[in-house]
Amino acid sequence: MQFADKVALITGAGSGIAKATSLLFAAEGAKVAALGRSDDELKQTVEEIQAKGGEAIPVVADISQPDQMQQAIQKIEQQWGRLDIVFANAGINGVWASLEELTPEDWDKTLDINLKGTFLTVKYAVPLLKQRGGSVVITSSVNGTRIFSNTGATAYSCSKAAQVAFTKMVALELAKHKIRVNVICPGAIETNIDQNTDRRNLEHIQEPVEFPEGKIPLTDGKPGTSEQVAQLVMFLASDLSSHITGTEVWIDGAESLLKA
Repeated sequence: MQFADKVALITGAGSGIAKATSLLFAAEGAKVAALGRSDDELKQTVEEIQAKGGEAIPVVADISQPDQMQQAIQKIEQQWGRLDIVFANAGINGVWASLEELTPEDWDKTLDINLKGTFLTVKYAVPLLKQRGGSVVITSSVNGTRIFSNTGATAYSCSKAAQVAFTKMVALELAKHKIRVNVICPGAIETNIDQNTDRRNLEHIQEPVEFPEGKIPLTDGKPGTSEQVAQLVMFLASDLSSHITGTEVWIDGAESLLKA
């Protein structure tokens, strides 16, 4: 029980990587504040944790809205009086399009959720984290960090690259408070985020590339799973990584080494 008596805030907890992480953390003894945009999307995650004897509460908030994130942290403090782990995972792929077709509104929405949302999640969690120290893990991506050939993903990639810079800046700032901050960079993972990508007329701007044996060398093209990513998050959130901070970790089966 690596997280016995600890409290974890996990954003985007209704599905995918964050849901798998919520279930794993709860199994390891953590009390889980499962954050998402609606009660409906969090219901299953919270009920699954409770059915197995774990403790979890739904926290409804839009991570891009300061007042909602302040209220979310207040709810956690009122419920448990502490916060030890933050997994800032929530994000969107947004619109993937040529620069000419990408609108300022498309850009703002992606950056507001992915980058501003990360900033607000960590910012408002810091006062509670400072009480005992803790761990922050942020979900970036191979896009914007090692892969730049997904043409049209400009707003997304910029938001993900900025999350890595954010991690390094705040890791140094918060080190004296015994708060560690690290960032994971997943490649192709079996989640539903790809279904929410708005791809607009990319055929005429993408460079044609073929990978006869698959894009993921370690698995002959098969994507990773949310559970595999959850194991990495658990390591970075636990005392097993007590001397690691300000570090990005790629989890992609060598995809980004093949496809730059």
